[in-house]
Amino acid sequence: MPDASTSGETFIAELKRWRDVRGLSQSALAKAVGYTPSYVSKVESGQQRPSAEFAEDSDRVLRAGGAIRRSFGEFEAQGWGRTPAAHRARHDASQMLQAPSSIIVEHEDSSLYYDGSVYRTTQRRKLYNASADPITRYLIRISVDRYPGNPERSNQLYRENPLTWAELRLEASIGGESIGWRTQHDRDAFKEVWLLFENDYGRYPLYPGDTAWLEYSYAVGDEKWGTWYQRAVRLPTNLLSVRLDFPSELDPVVWGTETTMTAEAFPFRTAIQRDDVGERRVFSWSTEEPPLHARFRLEWKFRARANQEEAGADMVTPSAAEKMRSIGIIQEGDPILARQARSFTLPEEAEDARRLVAELGSAAERADTIHVFSKGMGVAAPQIGIDRSAAIVRTPDGETITLLNPRVIEESAEADEQYEGCWSFFDLRGKVPRPLSITVEHQDIDGRDRITVFERGVARLVAHEIDHLEGRLYRSRMRPGVEPITVAEYRGTGRSWTYGSDDATSGKG
Repeated sequence: MPDASTSGETFIAELKRWRDVRGLSQSALAKAVGYTPSYVSKVESGQQRPSAEFAEDSDRVLRAGGAIRRSFGEFEAQGWGRTPAAHRARHDASQMLQAPSSIIVEHEDSSLYYDGSVYRTTQRRKLYNASADPITRYLIRISVDRYPGNPERSNQLYRENPLTWAELRLEASIGGESIGWRTQHDRDAFKEVWLLFENDYGRYPLYPGDTAWLEYSYAVGDEKWGTWYQRAVRLPTNLLSVRLDFPSELDPVVWGTETTMTAEAFPFRTAIQRDDVGERRVFSWSTEEPPLHARFRLEWKFRARANQEEAGADMVTPSAAEKMRSIGIIQEGDPILARQARSFTLPEEAEDARRLVAELGSAAERADTIHVFSKGMGVAAPQIGIDRSAAIVRTPDGETITLLNPRVIEESAEADEQYEGCWSFFDLRGKVPRPLSITVEHQDIDGRDRITVFERGVARLVAHEIDHLEGRLYRSRMRPGVEPITVAEYRGTGRSWTYGSDDATSGKG
């Protein structure tokens, strides 16, 4: 059984891991859970005993699927003892081992190779020591998430089948010399490891002003690896390149999303290149001088495998709502869908808002893999479990509309009644009356107030998402006595949104 000191470190590691996954700073998490930044900082450094309420709120805000709560329970069960001081000593020592600002990555070259059942990632970093002291080790993180939109399901998977060192087969080298490593944190789906610049034959420190290639690789079976690969820029980096190598017979398709501290989520600025080499399909992409803290996420779908599964005679086809639930869309009945979302204070919370918009963009990309939205779509923050006033809408012509703290201030007298779908109960379609034009007051990321007029189908999309932020589902807007119909019935009607000669939009969030 682990002692209190180990359990305390485990709780802190779990908290930091989920904060990193969700892209929240300590101050952002503090504001979201109602604590001071100093409190969060002291908890993560081992100087402050976290409360049960803090653990509960952090788990909810970070959408950790109970992982933080369980880790806190383990810690509490062991008793606190001298744990904070003990952890603080180790934490401070770890901080001394590596000062991130002293390392510059001249080139990070990451690759992922899939043989049909196992993924193996190899990461090569050309490190430059810009400090006045030799560097003797380097901290790496190994984190997997089979179901990124469903943390409860992922957590259960890894509790029952945790990552093991035997399957990872971690290998590392510096300057061509094989090196050893030491475990910092060992969790079911998350590992932190110090790569030690030494082996049985010698030590290979990186001296001030010198450069060297650091390389490490590990393997994970596809039953534990999700269909995504993310590179986070944690150190100043001059060049980042990524390569995905898949079997051609799987007919893979790849797309990517970028998020930075100074911009909202958007597709990669440059196209992902595809090359067919023999029986392999290779996707490559690179960028120069990526911003610090930027995140580049590549996702893929194996179309041939999906088609085979759909054609399986014994396969039970999941419902539309089940598919949405599988990608992390909160379903009807969850309390978060019935309450007013909290507004942002802008520009003070601009960083939080950017990251949330990135999460919404990622959710939209996942939804695109399970349903065709040829006539538009939208998703609001409560639908991905985040109680903040933000939503995005994608129009039929591909424009993305970002809504921060939106509020309808005027509606046209002219209205119509059209069928809508909602990702939070996607098995149904309901006929909803809406104004043909709405005027919306909202804010940009810098806190400037904006007023925008939306019309027809786009007005319907925007109004639907604003309803979500106000804790309303479209059922509440349907005429008395009118009930939603099933997807099968809706398709049978053959109706779509039309405005005179215009065929407008049809997909909702």
